[in-house]
Amino acid sequence: MNSLDENKISNYWKTVVDTIQDGVMIVNNNGTIISINKAFEKITGYRQEEVLGTPCTILNCDVCRIYRNNKMNDKDNWCILFNKGHLKLVKCQIIRKDGTIAHISKNASLLYDENGEVMGGVETLTDVTELIEKGNQIETIRQELKIDDCFYGIIGSSIKMQLIFDLIRNAALSDAPILILGESGTGKELVAKAIHEIGSRNEKPFIKVNCAALNESLLESELFGHVKGAFTGAIKNRQGRFEAANGGDIFLDEIGDLPMSTQVKLLRVLEENVIEQVGDHKPIHIDVRIISATNKNLKKLISQGLFREDLLYRINMIPINIPPLRERKEDIPLLVDYFFKRIRVKNSKEIKGISDDSMKTLIKYSWPGNVRELKGAFEYAFVACQENIIQAHHFTPDILEEYQPIKNSKLKKEVLSKKELKKKELVDALERTGGNQSETAKMLGISRATVWNRMKKFNIAFNKSLNVISE
Repeated sequence: MNSLDENKISNYWKTVVDTIQDGVMIVNNNGTIISINKAFEKITGYRQEEVLGTPCTILNCDVCRIYRNNKMNDKDNWCILFNKGHLKLVKCQIIRKDGTIAHISKNASLLYDENGEVMGGVETLTDVTELIEKGNQIETIRQELKIDDCFYGIIGSSIKMQLIFDLIRNAALSDAPILILGESGTGKELVAKAIHEIGSRNEKPFIKVNCAALNESLLESELFGHVKGAFTGAIKNRQGRFEAANGGDIFLDEIGDLPMSTQVKLLRVLEENVIEQVGDHKPIHIDVRIISATNKNLKKLISQGLFREDLLYRINMIPINIPPLRERKEDIPLLVDYFFKRIRVKNSKEIKGISDDSMKTLIKYSWPGNVRELKGAFEYAFVACQENIIQAHHFTPDILEEYQPIKNSKLKKEVLSKKELKKKELVDALERTGGNQSETAKMLGISRATVWNRMKKFNIAFNKSLNVISE
């Protein structure tokens, strides 16, 4: 097979240039276009016969235009390329043939003959319009999701929440242990993160430990670390969470589930600022602020012999009690707006808002699961809603049952039985996932086996034409 020589390469050059995805334009010394490639035609909308022999100003590049206006009395420096000799990654805008704007990243260089004389220039044009538009869309979405009454991710404008925000600010300035109390779903972790971000330790680690997620032996190893050979499976030394948090904050979530033996060791950490790794007696000095949280009544646990009274006194230097959602219902419309916008951004449905009756339903409900349950309610409603407005009946039966003022018969007909709602929820989810039972399970927050059992219970089958059939 013959190798390509210089002449053959020259013959194939047009094919090579037309293969390039970036637009290529060659001009002579006067700025007249003498060659373009296929990508140039696609980007600008101009065909080759329309631009060859015309000035490059036909593109109306804003960078070139501004430069020419500044050099209008300097005939020798009419072009930024011929003045500088090259351009690299210059962001500019050109006007396409149809009058629309294209955002371009431009590279350019002068062309020289064998005597070193300038004989023209070459430019490559990368169309970044789509990237710019996506960036603008992201910024628009960011502005839509922006909540004025948001404090480090915690949403609330009620007096109770404003007092909590003030307490968080003050607590963050102290190195004393902090205990965050509140029901499940009230946002205790968000409060802990806010304390860390506001405080002087914000450039150091913020380490979270869920005390309820690990058994006693694993928990001590997680908290304090272990040395090689400390127990079966300890094949090397391991740093604990307290060491990892040194200089920063450690967040002990669900501290009410901490085993008594671990409570003793934690008490020593609070009193002496030292830890001992599992399998070792060498003290390790640490500098960590402890932020704890629980949804349990610690005083009741003390009376039951499940929690140390002296430990409570040490971790409870600065208590922060997060009010449940039912005690700050004036924040519900704000939270509703926030969750609605966030879920709509990631959902393909054209849902424009929620009805007044839906809002009344949400305000009436007691929210035992607090803010977390409210978010889940909207995830459910977006699945159940096949209209452009979320109605009251699109929420779960638990929420509907507490809404008493259902007086007119039309609204009563809209409120489905619990069985019918579960069936409708399943059908809607199957339609959205194309019958994929695994994806349906993820969407509904249940197991795949539960999806299969409900399909069997409700006599729901999914046929090949992607239509849900209910018998």
